[in-house]
Amino acid sequence: MKFKDYYETLGVPRGASSDDVKKAYRKLAHKYHPDITKDPDGEEKFKAVNEAYKTLKDPELRKAYDQLGDHRSGESVRPPPNWGSGFGASGFSNQSAYEEVDLADLFAEMARRGAEQPSASSDRRSQGHQWARNGQDFEVTAHITIEEAAEGALLDLNLEIPEYDKDGVIHRVRRSLKARIAKGVVDGQKMRLPGKGGKGLNGGRDGDLYLNIVLHPHGFFRPSGHDLYLDLPITPWESSLGGMVEVPTLYGVVSLKIPPGTPAGKKMRLPGKGLPKQKEGFGDLYVIMHVVSPTELSGREKDLFEELAEISTFNPRGHFVASVQKK
Repeated sequence: MKFKDYYETLGVPRGASSDDVKKAYRKLAHKYHPDITKDPDGEEKFKAVNEAYKTLKDPELRKAYDQLGDHRSGESVRPPPNWGSGFGASGFSNQSAYEEVDLADLFAEMARRGAEQPSASSDRRSQGHQWARNGQDFEVTAHITIEEAAEGALLDLNLEIPEYDKDGVIHRVRRSLKARIAKGVVDGQKMRLPGKGGKGLNGGRDGDLYLNIVLHPHGFFRPSGHDLYLDLPITPWESSLGGMVEVPTLYGVVSLKIPPGTPAGKKMRLPGKGLPKQKEGFGDLYVIMHVVSPTELSGREKDLFEELAEISTFNPRGHFVASVQKK
């Protein structure tokens, strides 16, 4: 039969402890799970990882596997004489019989026969000493509005959670749960929900669910941490003369004084009008001035603009003229 290096598949040394084997399996099974991996060969790698773990997790099967020796994957091997009799593989009575057997099928058959005729170690496992496995941690993206980030929210989540079955193989299980989002979360924040991930096996703890918070784009506000940014359109005369304008915030409309001579792009700060912080205080709202000219003019407006153009000495391109004259 062709040898398969299960230790190499899991990336552990031959003398690795059971805990190290389990940790390596959990990491690789999650990495190559068909619902998660982007590796084009992920499904085959996932099957290989599960095959290796099914043998190495069982002390009796691992003992039998180790007696085959250390070989290269794909190398033809013959078990030692009378090898099968000690491990429930008596159906393979001669060396030539092994030539037709896949290593995975052989150990699956040995596991089945071991279950039918329990050894002392399997008796102990049947009395409550099964391997305990912690449930899988899981991450999902939670999309919320800026208003929900400011006020808090209760989300209804419909998820597919990775869980172990009784054989230690990971499957996806659909589950619905409610998640409370505390006010003050920010875009990109990760929230941990303890025990809301995959169910543990044989007394292992349940995994955790992590929510990656993503804020929906807002019609007015752009978040940056707990601060918010708002583009405020103002008229040319408000830019030149100044005045009071109304500004929307998450907490209602406020009045903002525009100083005379305010240029486009000027940033003004409204303290405490940003998103709440989770412990105390608030971020700020930064208002960015955008000077907007009218696209349609009445006759009187056109006359006034023409009059202004005639009497005004203001030249925003004066520096161009000065630069050309120097040359």
